[in-house]
Amino acid sequence: MTSGQELVVVGVDGSEPSVAALAWAARYASASGGKVRALLAWHYPGVIGAPPIEKVPQSVRDQTEQEERANLDQAVAKAIPGQPAGVETSLGYGPAAEVLIEASKEAGLLVVGSHGHRSWTGMLLGSVSLHCVTGAFCPVVVVRGDHDHG
Repeated sequence: MTSGQELVVVGVDGSEPSVAALAWAARYASASGGKVRALLAWHYPGVIGAPPIEKVPQSVRDQTEQEERANLDQAVAKAIPGQPAGVETSLGYGPAAEVLIEASKEAGLLVVGSHGHRSWTGMLLGSVSLHCVTGAFCPVVVVRGDHDHG
């Protein structure tokens, strides 16, 4: 990176574990002098087993991106109360694991929650987290949400 600051990319979907991951990443970046990019991936799924739909009407895409941006901003405000200006936010189009792994190419660290909205009860690690751990181009930290600790 040209700025000399380590980029910490965080996968955010609004779930409790992703908010915990963002809070952890913000503390890490503050202590290490890095910068945080909160990244929310979205896509329109195709037929089961098929890749996401690439072409959607621009009006639908704009509306969806506006809703996802609001979800991302809300997660940032929840994770880092009073300090969201210090976090860069970004939307990525495609399956979450693919978007995060691609973003890991320019990151010094990738941070993800242990699982997101679509997890099975009791799972210790979700599929996106697992794909990131096995496919990222940088070290990966998996953060569990506080919900597991009563």
